[in-house]
Amino acid sequence: MPRVYLSLGSNIAREKHIRAALRELEDRYGLLLVSPVYESEAVGFEGDPFFNLVVGLDTEKGVGELAAELRAIEEAHGRDRRAPKFSARTLDIDILTWGNACGEIDGIRLPRDEVLKNAFVLRPLADIAGNDRHPETVRSYAEHWDAYDQSRQRLWPAAFTPDDPDSEYA
Repeated sequence: MPRVYLSLGSNIAREKHIRAALRELEDRYGLLLVSPVYESEAVGFEGDPFFNLVVGLDTEKGVGELAAELRAIEEAHGRDRRAPKFSARTLDIDILTWGNACGEIDGIRLPRDEVLKNAFVLRPLADIAGNDRHPETVRSYAEHWDAYDQSRQRLWPAAFTPDDPDSEYA
């Protein structure tokens, strides 16, 4: 059963949508490996800051079936697919890796390019899978994070913990 890493992001009702997504993912796939949550500026457009994190899970589902389920979760939380690519969103869930798969599978490019391009993806991935190796570069995610030009994108720990029982969305 492959280990899959997903990125989650939201900049609209961030706490509500991140918590809801984690609950749904756990209900569908069982135990999750969850990174710390980071806050980052919007990339590619002017907008409110995002909450971003990475989740690891194990599934026997294929890439296409998993992608369809993730789209359904996004849409259940108000994701508007007609909006421009770079725009505010309630919930964004992307498959970053699916085991050691490389190439296009079911219309999805793996590993996702954003893994090495965006701090808000690479940093939380390095937090929970630092010793794992990128399927194409064969370097660890920790090595990639150490080599990343961290001045390119602002990223900081969020003052938000998804499992905080005192939150109105818990």
